[in-house]
Amino acid sequence: MALDETTEELAHAAARGDHRSLGELLRRVEPDVLRHCGRLLPYHQDAEEACQDTLLAVARNIGRFEGRARFSTWLHIVTTNCARTTYRTLKRRSAEQADEHLPELRADPRRVSVIAGSRLDLLDAMEALESQRPDLAQALVLRDICELDYNEVAEQLGIPLGTVKSRIHQARKYIKAALGDAYDLRA
Repeated sequence: MALDETTEELAHAAARGDHRSLGELLRRVEPDVLRHCGRLLPYHQDAEEACQDTLLAVARNIGRFEGRARFSTWLHIVTTNCARTTYRTLKRRSAEQADEHLPELRADPRRVSVIAGSRLDLLDAMEALESQRPDLAQALVLRDICELDYNEVAEQLGIPLGTVKSRIHQARKYIKAALGDAYDLRA
C-alpha cells in the first residue's frame, strides 16, 4: 500500500485526536485495505469482513500510531493481522460446525482456484509458524507481505539487521517445508 503524503498527514492528525481527519483517512485507505485483504483471503466476502475489521482497528488504535515509521507500514501490519485473524476465526467456525459423523469435507478442486488454495495453504503455514515462533512470523510478515526492506524491518522490530535476515531465512525455510517444494518463496 503506497499512500500519498496527504494520507500520511491525515494519519498524524488523526493520531492527535482529529476526528474529521480520521474519517477522511478511513475513506481514503479503504480501497487499498480491501485489495490487500483480497490478496490474503480467497473469497471476496471474507476479504470484506477483514477490511471492515481493519478499518475498525485503525479507528480504535490510531492513537497508538506514534509516527516513528510511515503510516502505510503501520497500516500494512494492522491489515495483515486482521486478515489472519479473520482467517483463523473462519477456520475455527468451520471446524465447530463440522459434524464428526460426516466424512471430512474437502474443497472441490473444480470450484477452488489454485491461487485460492495456495493462499489458504500459506495462511495455514503462517498460523503454524506464528504459534511456534512468533518472532519469525513477525519478521516474515513485515518483509514478504508488507514488503519492507530489511533495514525497515530491523527498525520496526528494534533488532540488528543480521538478526532480521536470520529470522526471515528461518521463517522462509519453515514455510517452504510446510508448503512443500512446489512453492518457490523469495530468496
